[in-house]
Amino acid sequence: MVFSSNLFLLYFLPSFLIVYYIIPRKLKNLFTLLASIFFYAWGAPDFIFIVLAAIIIDFYIVDIMHKSTLLKAKRILLGISVLINIGLLAYFKYANFLVENFNEILSLLGYEPINWASVALPIGISFFTFQKLTYSVDVYRKVHTPLKRVTDYAMYILMFPQLIAGPIIRFNEIADQIENRRAFETIDAKLLGFFRFVVGLSKKVLIANVLGEQVDKIFSMTPIDISTPLAWIGVVAYSFQIYYDFSGYSDMAIGIGKMIGFKFPENFNNPYISLNITEFWRRWHMTLGHWMRDYLYIPLGGNKVSKPRLYFNLWVVFLISGLWHGAAWNFVVWGAFHGFFLIADRMFLIKLTKPLGKFTNIILTYFITLIGWVLFRADTLGYAFQYIKRMFAFDGVKTSLWLDAKFNTILVIGAIFAFIAAFGKIESWWMNVLNKPKSNTVTILLIFVSVIFTMICIGAITSSSFNPFIYFRF
Repeated sequence: MVFSSNLFLLYFLPSFLIVYYIIPRKLKNLFTLLASIFFYAWGAPDFIFIVLAAIIIDFYIVDIMHKSTLLKAKRILLGISVLINIGLLAYFKYANFLVENFNEILSLLGYEPINWASVALPIGISFFTFQKLTYSVDVYRKVHTPLKRVTDYAMYILMFPQLIAGPIIRFNEIADQIENRRAFETIDAKLLGFFRFVVGLSKKVLIANVLGEQVDKIFSMTPIDISTPLAWIGVVAYSFQIYYDFSGYSDMAIGIGKMIGFKFPENFNNPYISLNITEFWRRWHMTLGHWMRDYLYIPLGGNKVSKPRLYFNLWVVFLISGLWHGAAWNFVVWGAFHGFFLIADRMFLIKLTKPLGKFTNIILTYFITLIGWVLFRADTLGYAFQYIKRMFAFDGVKTSLWLDAKFNTILVIGAIFAFIAAFGKIESWWMNVLNKPKSNTVTILLIFVSVIFTMICIGAITSSSFNPFIYFRF
């Protein structure tokens, strides 16, 4: 069940909110858990029992760890918790990848490949695995005490707004809200939450879907048949598709969270106005960046190491980040690609490009991300290299793919909204619109606009069968 579906918009979400608002406060967490189990089971019924079993086991391991007075026992139990979570992620997400590469090595050596039944990937496993790890580590570090009820822990992991594609919510960020969120259960929060949800829905349905349909056609073509202009159009359109798809989902998750009293962390902040790749990763998928920093980069030594070790740590973090996104070599190379520019930024690149000025640096950074997005979008590493080659071929090849006026218009609109925050105080103004309470007149106007755009989105969803969420497969 995806957020941008009539089933969710017209049935699941309204039914959930109606019941949630009328039941006693002490039942809200349990009801949210039951609704989330139903939500997950609707899309992945074969995995819900595995997920629930892993959650229950993890809860009691961490509970025993917290109560233990022996440091050695705490470390062993933390290791068991981490091993279980990483083990499940490795098996379900990377087993096929490892076996396929092992079979290729066997073939090169002249041996028969091993037989292997492909492992299906549970939806959202990369996201809820990281959230489970934050619970174990935060309790071990005494950042926060563990939850008292296994049902509250299960709700934290399975909460349907952010279950499938984030944002990645660290335990210490909402631990107090799980037990008491009265401070955020205001009328203003509910109305702003609805507005935020519709902003995300509009990004997804009215921009990402329109661009994505044509992007799929372009990236399904044989590279030799793709002209240089079409290659650039394809990757530019994809850069906006993935941004509005993923940030749109995050907006919807944050909006639903607000409607039920949770304050989820921001996940995107106008990434395409970044002046360098370092800044890009402070603005893109922010919760993943924060997770990697606090639970991987800093434990590796962070900035308190020699420069060679620091650069090595950065590269390790981004290799893992690339692999986290997908079990394929193109994701690994994508992570290494960004890791290279992060290291280059620290060594010389930021100083070298600073005299070029703000807008030149924005264009240069966007150009680098475009090359990276080809690696990310291509089905194979070989196709990615061929596609990049077509981007710089300029050999006069013509293609028959016709891009209609609707696609061209949405591409321009997507570009405007992606870069407009680079001008003046638009960035801070927009964050105020999304988060700060308004006067009654402005609130009524926002609700009216939200209802209109909801109706437009429902109409667009009904008239089109193209409606994927890119990050669902991660």
